[in-house]
Amino acid sequence: MTFSDIFKSSFLENVTSVTVLDMVIALALAFGLGLFIFFIYKKTYSGVMYSSGFGVTLVALTMITTLVILAVTSNVVLSLGMVGALSIVRFRTAIKEPLDIAFLFWSIAAGIVLAAGLIPLAVFGSVFIGIIIMIFANKKDSSNPYIVVLSCDSHDSEKAALDMLSKNVNKYTVKSKTAKKGQVELNLEIRLKDDNTDFVNELSEVSGVNSAVLVSYNGDYMG
Repeated sequence: MTFSDIFKSSFLENVTSVTVLDMVIALALAFGLGLFIFFIYKKTYSGVMYSSGFGVTLVALTMITTLVILAVTSNVVLSLGMVGALSIVRFRTAIKEPLDIAFLFWSIAAGIVLAAGLIPLAVFGSVFIGIIIMIFANKKDSSNPYIVVLSCDSHDSEKAALDMLSKNVNKYTVKSKTAKKGQVELNLEIRLKDDNTDFVNELSEVSGVNSAVLVSYNGDYMG
């Protein structure tokens, strides 16, 4: 095929028929892979508000992409028209979790590969991606930063709380300090030794400490 053949009417009008069996198999597999992606998303989600609607969107996106690619591969004119139609679509919904972008591209890629007829690549590739995400997304790192908010009533109680804190964490850094009459509030960045957070209970029991709050600000949770 030469470049000039592309502009011949016989080429542009060529239609590759997609059998009903091919459509059923492709859409059924797209539905299955979409459910698998939804399952991985649900198991690895660590944000604040879990959205089941986004999970359903992943299933639908896989099937819709498969449907579109099946139509595009059947006719060149249709594929050019589809490119023009989709180029005017703009999505302005903010993606708050970076991992959500990976799931969206995963759904689209699975749909494209399925519609292209590369079923083993779509299945085994999705399983491999799912395993990798499960391993790394569920891995907890005790070195993640945390914020401890302390409310004390005097300098002596502040010193006692800091001495106790230094024995239970790897390191701490004072980020801010607010002093009022009869009250001192500290914001400290800490690095945990392990996943044990019982020291917060001990901090609240120190004489002169009114409250002790532990907050993670690594992007997984919002206080």
